[in-house]
Amino acid sequence: MGDLIALRGHLDRFGRVVVAFSGGADSAFLAWAAHDALGPDRVVAATAVSPSLPAFERDDCAALAGEWGLNWLEVETGELEAAAYRRNDPDRCAHCKDALMDALAPVAAEHGATVVLGVNLDDLGDHRPGQQAAAARGAAFPLVDAGFTKADVRATSQQLGLRTWDKPAAACLASRVPYGTPVTLSVLREVEAAETGLRALGFRELRVRHYGDLARIEVPIDRLAEVVERRDDVVDATRAAGYRYVTLDLEGLRSGNLNEALLDRDRRGSTSGS
Repeated sequence: MGDLIALRGHLDRFGRVVVAFSGGADSAFLAWAAHDALGPDRVVAATAVSPSLPAFERDDCAALAGEWGLNWLEVETGELEAAAYRRNDPDRCAHCKDALMDALAPVAAEHGATVVLGVNLDDLGDHRPGQQAAAARGAAFPLVDAGFTKADVRATSQQLGLRTWDKPAAACLASRVPYGTPVTLSVLREVEAAETGLRALGFRELRVRHYGDLARIEVPIDRLAEVVERRDDVVDATRAAGYRYVTLDLEGLRSGNLNEALLDRDRRGSTSGS
C-alpha cells in the first residue's frame, strides 16, 4: 500500500522538484503531493506540449494548476523532429522521454531541482523504455519509492478529494499507432479528432488505434453494446476524422495492448530457438 507520509518524506529529501505534469491521475497526484509537501516556491509543475498531447489534456492541466495553486509551466518538446521517434520502433517512448528531459533539464537546473515523474509500481511490469531513458537522465520516481500502485494513487486521491482520482488513463496519442507505422503530425491529428468526436458522444474511456484508413475503437467491455447501439453516430464521428473503415475491438479497452505484439514476437522467437 502506498504511503503518503513516505511520499512526502521522499519529496522533502529532494528539496526542490520539477514534476512532469501531464494531468493524468498519477502525475496530478504527484504534483499535488509535491505542492503540499514543499510549497509552490519549491515545485514547478511542467506540462510538455506537443502534437502527441491531446488539447483537452493541456487545458485540464491549466485548470488543475489554477484550482490547486500550482506553479505551472508549459514547455514545448520536439520529439516529432527526431527521425528515430517518427520511425516508431519499440523504443519510441525512449526517444520521447529524451525529448521531455531535454525540455525539463534546463528548468530543473535553473531551480536546483530534480525532475520527478508519476511512474507507479504497476508501470514497471510493462514494456516501458521511456522509464529507463528518463532514469538515465536523472529523473526520479517518488511514487515507486513510496510503494504506490495505480490503485493506491486513485484511492489516496479520492481520500484527498482530488477530482483526478477517477480520471481515465490517457497515454500520448502516439501510443495509438502500431510499432512500425510512422508517427506523423497528420496521423496524430487524425487520432485526436476521432477520439474527440467519440468523447463528445459520451465515451469517456476509449482509444482509437490507427491502422491507415482503418480505425479500431476500444472502449470498456461494459460499453461495447452502447457503441453498437449508436453505430451511426460512432461511424459518422470516426469518418469525420478521416478514417474510411471503422471497427470495434470486442476485447475491450486494454491500456498498452500494442505491446502485446512485442510479447508475441518474443514468445515466437524463444519457441523457434528452443
